Amino acid sequence: MQSEFLALKQHLQSVIVGQSSLLERMMIGLLTGGHILLEGPPGLAKTTAVKALSQGVSASFQRIQFTPDLMPGDVMGSDILDPKTGQLVFVKGPIFHEIVLADEINRAPPKVQSALLEAMAEKQVTAGGQTRPLPELFLVLATQNPLEQSGTYPLPEAQLDRFMLHVVLDYPSEEEELKILQLDRQRHFGEDKPALSTQLTPEKVLQARKQVAEMFVSPAVERYMVALIAATRKLDQLDERLTHVVEIGASPRASISLLHAASAKAWLAGRDFVTPDDVAEVLPDILRHRLAISFTGRAHQWTADKVIARMLELVAVPADVSENFSEDSSEG
Repeated sequence: MQSEFLALKQHLQSVIVGQSSLLERMMIGLLTGGHILLEGPPGLAKTTAVKALSQGVSASFQRIQFTPDLMPGDVMGSDILDPKTGQLVFVKGPIFHEIVLADEINRAPPKVQSALLEAMAEKQVTAGGQTRPLPELFLVLATQNPLEQSGTYPLPEAQLDRFMLHVVLDYPSEEEELKILQLDRQRHFGEDKPALSTQLTPEKVLQARKQVAEMFVSPAVERYMVALIAATRKLDQLDERLTHVVEIGASPRASISLLHAASAKAWLAGRDFVTPDDVAEVLPDILRHRLAISFTGRAHQWTADKVIARMLELVAVPADVSENFSEDSSEG
């Protein structure tokens, strides 16, 4: 089954030029059921990538454009009076899809944020006094513009914590942008789009999630994960320069997200065990949105990414973790 997901990843790379980190993180979210927050300026193919992902797994897809005047019923659905029967009938909103793109989520008003939080956390929607389950595959990929732009507002901490990954996107290189132009011309002249060699289904995705959950993680690697997350709550003990830099550390939910993301990354690499390198590589996306930098920290030009990089330097890998992992070491 891993080969099918690798084929999907290669297909996405043929559709989306560059943005390799985005594509891999989307695959990790798909394999763990973890929601993803994408941050970056418009025009970086975020919508195209999410739509291509949904097509690759034959999942139902819906894009929701968030605006300040959006109401919870516009997203979740509402009861409508049926003129034929005189009864109230619930009409499902766009949230009732397997993969949902919440575009410009940081423009949404608080009531919509509250309703979306329940959907993301509980995979269910409550409307008209009745609770309705969402699809089992349910996955939210949300985009947000940089907060300095007009009309954007910070997401509540509780909502941010519901996202497993926070991926920051940057502009493509000149070589990648040239290839984007060439691909656009090819499509304009009617050349065939790259076809997916194998078609995944939501059922296969759910089976793969079980395999990812059963990945072997040694006790030493588990301790390394916990040590990294716990370090966010005692940064002053690691480096006195980090004293009062972070207002609040990460919760145990971050440890769980780190475990899931590192397991998915190892699974995509064709291994059945997790290494410290897997943990270190996904850690920035796990913690970026969970570390609130204080005024003091910002004054000294600390950012979440700089704090995480310093943590990785200071938190040692447990001594009983083997330096050279091999296929044979995964037994257990």
